[in-house]
Amino acid sequence: AMSAGSGGLQLASERYGSGGFWNYRLEGTEIRRQREGPGGHTGTGLRNLFKSVFLPQGFPESVSTDYLQYQLWDTAQAFCSSLSGTLATQASLRGVGVGNQEATVAAATATWILRDGTGMLGRILFAWRKGLFADVLNDIAMFMEILAQFFPTFFLLIICTAGVFKSIVGVAGGATRAALTVHQARRDNMADISAKDGSQETLVNLAGLLVSLLLIPLITDNAPLTLLLFTLFTVLHLVSNFKAVRAVIMETFNETRLEVVWQNFVQNQEILTPREANEMEPVFSCELDPLLFSPGSVCVCLLLGASVRDEFKAMCHALSLRRLLSERHKDNIQGKFILCNLYRLVLAQSWFRPEVDLVYQKLVEKYFDPFMKSLAETQWETNRNLLDWDEWRIQIKCKSN
Repeated sequence: AMSAGSGGLQLASERYGSGGFWNYRLEGTEIRRQREGPGGHTGTGLRNLFKSVFLPQGFPESVSTDYLQYQLWDTAQAFCSSLSGTLATQASLRGVGVGNQEATVAAATATWILRDGTGMLGRILFAWRKGLFADVLNDIAMFMEILAQFFPTFFLLIICTAGVFKSIVGVAGGATRAALTVHQARRDNMADISAKDGSQETLVNLAGLLVSLLLIPLITDNAPLTLLLFTLFTVLHLVSNFKAVRAVIMETFNETRLEVVWQNFVQNQEILTPREANEMEPVFSCELDPLLFSPGSVCVCLLLGASVRDEFKAMCHALSLRRLLSERHKDNIQGKFILCNLYRLVLAQSWFRPEVDLVYQKLVEKYFDPFMKSLAETQWETNRNLLDWDEWRIQIKCKSN
């Protein structure tokens, strides 16, 4: 930009995200760089060094709006978990015989190997059958390790079980962190966000290590204080985890978020914002396995080559039908359905009146197109989803006469 001003002819302007704004002006024969307006600095101060080491490049524009709040609560829960881990490790070492002259190195080594071995098995099994209770399970595992020393007869069984629980936490944590990194990255900067997350975790663990050095002399041979501190850290850990989960605002649909937004649109013809829908989504949800054909359940079967739009429409059909069945449960209207994305019902077994399918199909056909059009005008992501379809697809072949 070239303009004349009180400070000379303006040649150009430069901006570093939201962190600073400079004007370049021609004053006589010299070009001067002058800072304008509010904003941070991009110099070499301690604050900026901290940002460059622990925050993604271009922060805050390069990440999602919920990044900072989530990371603060995540840091708090990680710190509490680190301290709880110190208490559990100290109890485990005492249990395997550290400090006991009668204990042998071979026995302690065998116990530790069995603990790690069962943990590896747990990681393999949990990667196959996933769940959403990892952090609670982590606290249970550490509590078991603390109590194990008081039950020497069952010590090996207890710490092996705790090892399996901790391995589950590792698998679930890795999967969750990957999904959050995808969500938080706004400039295809997943690698940078992941690296800075690792730096933050290292800093938290270092702080936990320093505090642990102060705690160890206090908790040694003091079981009541150990349990008291563990209870305190566990409560703080769970509260911080809950706050961290609540801080996340996902713009991608899973089944629960889609149901909340779809039903609200059908009732009020309004699209909930991602923040509103995430606040209405329960933290703990229990979804049945799609292969459990229980009465009243709806099984969605996608055709080979189904598009993302087909997936959305099939799920809206399924959610509407499930709601209809729930509302008419008093009339003993129950059934088992296979719903394909051709939007035709194929009855596997049925015990209901014929008008049931007409009601929900007319509802979906009326509202689906306006629903998708309205979504496209908001912050919701409609090019992909987290509906967890798996890879099953159906191909219908018509028999020629």
